[in-house]
Amino acid sequence: MPEGAKVELKKFPTLVKAFYASKEAYEETLKENIEALSDLQQLLYASNKYAVLLIFQAMDAAGKDGVIRHVLSGINPQGCQVFSFKHPAATELAHDFLWRTTCVLPERGKIGVFNRSYYEEVLIVRVHPEILKGQRLPDSVLDEESIWRERYRSIMDLENHLHRNGTKIVKFFLHLSKDEQKKRFLERIDKPNKNWKFSLADLEERQYWKAYMHAYESCLSATSTKHAPWYIVPADDKKNARLIISNILLDTFKALDMHYPEADDKRQEELQAIRQRLVEEE
Repeated sequence: MPEGAKVELKKFPTLVKAFYASKEAYEETLKENIEALSDLQQLLYASNKYAVLLIFQAMDAAGKDGVIRHVLSGINPQGCQVFSFKHPAATELAHDFLWRTTCVLPERGKIGVFNRSYYEEVLIVRVHPEILKGQRLPDSVLDEESIWRERYRSIMDLENHLHRNGTKIVKFFLHLSKDEQKKRFLERIDKPNKNWKFSLADLEERQYWKAYMHAYESCLSATSTKHAPWYIVPADDKKNARLIISNILLDTFKALDMHYPEADDKRQEELQAIRQRLVEEE
């Protein structure tokens, strides 16, 4: 999404023409993308210059878990960490709102995945401002007119800082329709093996749909930048969303200036000496 663009989510589709002709075609394309991502992850680790941070935000049942599970299934677990951020614990509430995510940012050569993120602080907290009371903030910063704008600025300052230090940030908003969410909620109730995915709290949050859409529009408009763009991904078709995201990730990795380290003359001599010893082993 272009930097500075004003987002109206009703103008963005939640369903687009499929990028696959059949289930078999989908599986083959995704498999190819997964294998390519695996190779690029190895290059990321070997070059050891960049870190990659993937952020996934969405309404409940939009498919974040499925995207992470399917698209990143070929990634070496040693080079990737996934974090899911729920209600902050007491220790986290004792720090600024960026602290708990900053502690687990990916190191160079690795991929970090945030299933929800610091953006919850300008989404769910904006929809439920009473949460702010539990954050023990000074009264002087609780101005309703400025707090969200200031939090956007804090987030953008962090993301600009990370970019300047070699972290590539890619942010995905899985754009789900209210009707499709209802369909998926009903499926979670009707299928016993999916009952664990649904709670009364999910239904209660659905009542705030319009407020969430407003919060997302403001957030996406304010925080999509050239170096840390937001991608609004149609999410009513899970398979299509996975293919779209996997293609974006491939483009992201390929755009990084990554190379396998080249051995200098001294290293080549060392390697050849080691090779000779191996060949001569009895």
